Amino acid sequence: MISVDMIKQLREKTGAGMADCKKALEEAGGDMDGAIEYLRKKGAASAAKRADRVANEGVVWAVTSPDGKRAAIIEVNCETDFVARNEEFVSFAHAIAEAVLSTGATEGDALWNYSLGSKSLANLRDEVLAKFNERIELRRAEFFQTHGVLTIYNHFGNRLSVVLESNADLPSDHPILRDIAMQIAAMNPQYVSRADVSSETIAKELEISKEQAINEGKKPEIAERIAQGRLEKFFQEQCLLEQTFVKDDSKTVGDVIKSLGEGVQILRFRRYALGESA
Repeated sequence: MISVDMIKQLREKTGAGMADCKKALEEAGGDMDGAIEYLRKKGAASAAKRADRVANEGVVWAVTSPDGKRAAIIEVNCETDFVARNEEFVSFAHAIAEAVLSTGATEGDALWNYSLGSKSLANLRDEVLAKFNERIELRRAEFFQTHGVLTIYNHFGNRLSVVLESNADLPSDHPILRDIAMQIAAMNPQYVSRADVSSETIAKELEISKEQAINEGKKPEIAERIAQGRLEKFFQEQCLLEQTFVKDDSKTVGDVIKSLGEGVQILRFRRYALGESA
């Protein structure tokens, strides 16, 4: 006999709907563990049915090891903002980030078999799938390791995160490194420095700017000078080191980095914004 108390207990354990809990208990002959396993399998199986849905909400999150030598950044998608803000879904996303950080894996069994104590990350995934009737997926994840230091920034709301790598012999949470990570979040540079911009991109920018100037009625030689000026502006907007520092517009980010000591360099960065093209 399946009692109301048993159904409520299973609902509390899994978050699944009352009807689903009753069905699971019936299928498992009243065995609680068997019913939980049934719901997990149901959640995992039903994911395929959701594959044609659009999952464009979710969580972006970055984590770093205490010594700043390893970091991970992930994007986990769901369908609705309601689920994206749910505490259990957010905890699931955070668990994935910790698993990537610990294992270095971004997909496959090495990631999903990561132990969370009494269960695996795959078990947690199945519980989340059983609770929410939505398409839920790990869209992308990256693992970083360095001989320098990795600094992270997570913007409020779980929709924007940054991992910044430098060769600085400083704590991961050093205020200036954190400010630079925040700069990347706010200003979205595409390169560290102009040296990282390909010759093809530079040629294309010059071509576009020159054509624009000619279309505005400028002579070819004048258009050439205008194009060079616009290229400089492109570098100032798209290259992190040449951007105006958001906390002090009398300085560039490059000036701020120099204040950290001789030889300190930004090596790379990664910025994830929810739903952007990967």
